Amino acid sequence: MSIEFLLTSLIIVASPGTGVLYTLSAGLSRGARASIVAAFACTLGIIPHMAAAVTGLAAVLHTSAVAFETLKYLGVAYLLYMAWNTLKERGGLSIDENVAPRSTGKVITSGVLVNILNPKLSIFFFAFLPQFVSTTEPHAFARMLELSGVFMLMTFVVFAVYGVFAAAVRSHVVSRPRVLTWMRRSFAAAFVMLGAKLALADR
Repeated sequence: MSIEFLLTSLIIVASPGTGVLYTLSAGLSRGARASIVAAFACTLGIIPHMAAAVTGLAAVLHTSAVAFETLKYLGVAYLLYMAWNTLKERGGLSIDENVAPRSTGKVITSGVLVNILNPKLSIFFFAFLPQFVSTTEPHAFARMLELSGVFMLMTFVVFAVYGVFAAAVRSHVVSRPRVLTWMRRSFAAAFVMLGAKLALADR
């Protein structure tokens, strides 16, 4: 396992994106346990993209405009839906200590969808993983699976750290109505911006 791969993966995983945003909001709204569940869900959402990259299916998204655009706009619609729910104080992104706990299943479903509905991930892994597999590697498929597993483990750990940190400052947030309002609007705006970024993405 090269240092280059580990450092590059860490930078990619730690960079703010939809998964980080979702995990942070889960920690702020529901606490440490929910943030860890959200981190796990976002990690699960990577699996289809990893599988697509390893098996070569990401090439279909790269060459098929219809497939890429369809998945892309489904992702945009879901991000806007999450922004709306956040702004309206509903669902898993509601930062309110009096809201009934959201089921683990719903937290996982939302977290998985956040990453699945982003076709850029498949194309990214399709281009990223082969760079760290030698052309002379006799077991290239197994090597890519190994790299994928390490990347997913790093994703879970980093996201969980983000979420637990958010949960640690949760008490300072839920006791201040103005901060609550600012946080809801900020998360909603962030989801809208990520949706816009995805909508403008090219293959």
